[in-house]
Amino acid sequence: MRTTVIIPARYASTRFPGKPLADICGKPMIQWVYERSSLCRSVDQVIVATDDERIAAVVRDFGGEVAMTRSDHPTGTDRLAEVAAGLDTDLIVNVQGDEPLIEPAMIEAAVKPLMEDASILMGTLKTPLASLEEYLNPNVVKVVTDQQGFALYFSRAPIPYPRDRADRLEECWSDLPVAKHVGLYVYRREFLLQYPTFVETPLERFEKLEQLRVLEHGFRIRAVETTLTVQGVDTPQDLERVRQVLSD
Repeated sequence: MRTTVIIPARYASTRFPGKPLADICGKPMIQWVYERSSLCRSVDQVIVATDDERIAAVVRDFGGEVAMTRSDHPTGTDRLAEVAAGLDTDLIVNVQGDEPLIEPAMIEAAVKPLMEDASILMGTLKTPLASLEEYLNPNVVKVVTDQQGFALYFSRAPIPYPRDRADRLEECWSDLPVAKHVGLYVYRREFLLQYPTFVETPLERFEKLEQLRVLEHGFRIRAVETTLTVQGVDTPQDLERVRQVLSD
């Protein structure tokens, strides 16, 4: 089974313009993401998908593969689908271009269920919440799953609600059947190509979580548990933290 990692990378960013090209210990961030993704044993190909020639030129300079895309895609998943349409591959992995600390083992874990079970169309990762603060933080996306490990719901809200212990959250939050969502996705190519036909859904609009569109259209997402997590780069402050990690 052939697996391709696609890394969507945009130059424009409200909080951090030019983020994919930010220098980290002598390499642009996008190169770190590309090279670390390439280390996964299950990956046959890595492609950067961008609509910006500056990013494309940097990727070509370090010997990476790049696919130019349209600039009018409403979501990163639509950008992935454009690239996937021209590929001969079975699985597509979406690795964010602002995660220079991505662990190859995380990609391996997310891909494995789709390799073993042809009925699974899409997968992602979850990891234990680290604190009550994460449970309550709307910027930390939570996921609850069924007994087979398929996502029931993703939310920015603190779910589930412990009705009988709500006044003792400090004691009980770690017992709740909820995890932190890790935004790495795996798709069967045919399913990803369907995605642009799915209409935006109400829960997706309220939560601002694109993955809810899949659930609301009646499809399942396998959420694989991992103890690993990533330090994404959303701000210049995040960049400094990542530089420190990679320079040690």
